[in-house]
Amino acid sequence: MIQNDHFKDLKLLGIKPREDLTKEAHLFRNVIEKSLDLATRLGRTGRQENPFFWSWRNAFVAGDITGLSNELRYSFTSFIVRQQLPEDAIACHEKIADFRNPHEWFPATRAMQRKIHLHVGPTNSGKTYHALKALEEAKTGVYAGPLRLLAHEVFTRFEAKGRRCALITGEEQRIPEGDEGYFASCTVEMTPLNQRVDVAVIDEIQMIGDDLRGWAWTQALLGVQAKELHLCGEERTVPLIKDICAKIGDEVVVHRYKRLSGLQPMQESLQGRFENLRKGDAVVSFSRLNLHTLKAGIEKATGKKCAIVYGSLPPESRAQQAALFNDPDNDYDYLAASDAIGMGLNLEIKRVVFEAVAKHDGTKVRTLTLPELKQIGGRAGRYRTVAQAAQTPTATSTSPVSSEDLTFKPKAPTPKMGQVGLVTTLEDVDLKVVQGSFKGEAEPLKTAGLFPPSFVIERFSSYFPAGTPFSFILLRLRDIARLPPQYHMANLRDNIVVANHIQSIPLSVYDRSIFLNAPISLKDPGMKEFLRSLATRVANHDSGKLLDFKELNLELLDYTRTSYPAGRVEYLKHLEALHKFLTLYLWLSYRYVGVFQSQALAFHVKAMVEERINEYLANLDYSPEVRRVRVEQMRMEAAKKSRAARQVFDEDEEPQPEQQQQRVGDWTAEGHEEPLFNGLGEAEKIPGTREVTP
Repeated sequence: MIQNDHFKDLKLLGIKPREDLTKEAHLFRNVIEKSLDLATRLGRTGRQENPFFWSWRNAFVAGDITGLSNELRYSFTSFIVRQQLPEDAIACHEKIADFRNPHEWFPATRAMQRKIHLHVGPTNSGKTYHALKALEEAKTGVYAGPLRLLAHEVFTRFEAKGRRCALITGEEQRIPEGDEGYFASCTVEMTPLNQRVDVAVIDEIQMIGDDLRGWAWTQALLGVQAKELHLCGEERTVPLIKDICAKIGDEVVVHRYKRLSGLQPMQESLQGRFENLRKGDAVVSFSRLNLHTLKAGIEKATGKKCAIVYGSLPPESRAQQAALFNDPDNDYDYLAASDAIGMGLNLEIKRVVFEAVAKHDGTKVRTLTLPELKQIGGRAGRYRTVAQAAQTPTATSTSPVSSEDLTFKPKAPTPKMGQVGLVTTLEDVDLKVVQGSFKGEAEPLKTAGLFPPSFVIERFSSYFPAGTPFSFILLRLRDIARLPPQYHMANLRDNIVVANHIQSIPLSVYDRSIFLNAPISLKDPGMKEFLRSLATRVANHDSGKLLDFKELNLELLDYTRTSYPAGRVEYLKHLEALHKFLTLYLWLSYRYVGVFQSQALAFHVKAMVEERINEYLANLDYSPEVRRVRVEQMRMEAAKKSRAARQVFDEDEEPQPEQQQQRVGDWTAEGHEEPLFNGLGEAEKIPGTREVTP
């Protein structure tokens, strides 16, 4: 059944009477039936012999019903448009979609002769330490990392050393006064590509293979104008990075590092009992809600204090909690931490305990991948804190580093001997998964994510009839793009949904491209309406003052968790939604300064919302039964998803290749960090709060 908004789009493409549309729909239905018949009766399911079925099936496996719906919508629009486009337009499309040389998108960078230092090794090997040392010794430079918390840590480190440094993330920008040169610490999507620097550091380079965010690492690698570029990551990136750089013409030097302390999985779990925790243990979970209930449960069971650390915790609070945990002379024996510790947050952890090995990644519940388990588990047995490392005046002569380059000689601080990191799980049922991950090695990355810059999309769009749905243009570009073997097109799942929701608003292609990259979570109540209201302000060049948006439920701040009429669970959900609304407003305020003018007020209100959320979380109680049921449901759902994916494909056929990826929390969350909930359904299962005076 064709929805009204889709019918309006099709009218713009030349299908005006509903009778014509009905006729086209019947013809398309015949195509569907033939495609299904080829698959079920003749077993033809490959991309070449049955492209429609192949694309629908992969869309369903990757994105469930929403993914299939978007793919069907695209297929039908494509079926219609085939009659509207002249042959010369199709030829232009194919020429523009020739992405076999994506490095040519950055001509100023290609005019430079860069030297690439690739630092690879396991966690706790000192690879990032050496790259940052090279950055500190430069006159100008950039650090680009996957998380806002890492950008903030590097920013703080440079400020403490008296080096002028900017902090640049999607939601916050602190630029030093004056025109004198300064360093920049940023999230990878915000890497400055239009200025020359001496040294650039791109952290966690293995993320280049991620299907959602990998394009940002590719863009930074191809485009950053640095005389010396340091990439930090895993061994499995080496062949791909060498291959890409060989085509560009940049020199690559690989530096390999060995782990500075031992690491091994244990043979037994904690048997589900917090009483079996030891001093120096970190219990890892995947949402802020879970972390706070675990903290309450650990303190109740052990009589000791439990620090708590996660990415979206305010920097000052995060530093304080880390210091409490690292201090051996107090009673903060334990740590409840998100998987953000897998990409930074260097702590004196002796043992990592996985509360569970299944998580919600923003799309579905799944089992942690091998790289994720090793990255997080590898934080056990760390030989020193960041503060200690920063104070190391000189390096030792016995460096656990092998280098293919004799001119750059990185050296590592002396590790504490005999400190073996341990990894285990809270319950027996998860232990085999963790043990198995330490026996294997992740396969080398085969491809890097790629998404064309906005000027390419603008050129491509200009050859379509006016009013062509932007989502169709993006999917058409995806389908006809010619890529070299080192790249894959970025997953457009979320972009397509956003594009459809703002299609009727008269935005330019440039503005639509900006909204596609905004931190938007359409699952939150009211977000669709707020998104359209924001886009309308941009289209009309209207004033976008914060208090003018009726979608913002600012009256929520007048209530407490005990006084909210809809109840405590709804109070927490609405607080989180309001927080995301404000984050989106701030993100847009840096891109449309003349429209969204209430930046200072938005920061103030956002801080108030965070205070309310933290107050709520700090007073959560712990229920062993609620935790047991929640974790078991996640295990079952992850197993169900895995079985469903296998059943969709034949025994001798595999799904569209997907590289083993590692992601922190929900990538749609602010700062690409852990979500408040592991899916909205988790909020319904939260235990009661302790009764304290609000």
